[in-house]
Amino acid sequence: QVRLVESGGGLVQHGESLRLSCTASGDTARIVGMAWYRQAPGTQRDLVAAVNNGGGTSVADSVKGRFAVSRDGANLYLQMNDLKLEDTAVYYCASFNLVTTSTSGDAATWGQGTQVIVSS
Repeated sequence: QVRLVESGGGLVQHGESLRLSCTASGDTARIVGMAWYRQAPGTQRDLVAAVNNGGGTSVADSVKGRFAVSRDGANLYLQMNDLKLEDTAVYYCASFNLVTTSTSGDAATWGQGTQVIVSS
């Protein structure tokens, strides 16, 4: 079982920065990739950034140039700079886990989410 805990959210003014952290515990050897998603009220949960086990990263066009994702072992970070009002959302950490016919456990794990509110 993989467990994820996010932290670092809060209330900030537009133009300010936040750094989100996600700590994975449990059977972290099963993790093959990690990602940040966000969900604003009334919207779907969208991918923000992802890191695979080879170190490759990707970020959504909507945050490219402002957000940066990094990973240190089973710890995932999201540096959020120049925050905009439209960045307001609950941010979720996710892990994608090794699953085979001989391996038990879920293919994906979600954290509880951390709220980011950007004000004017």
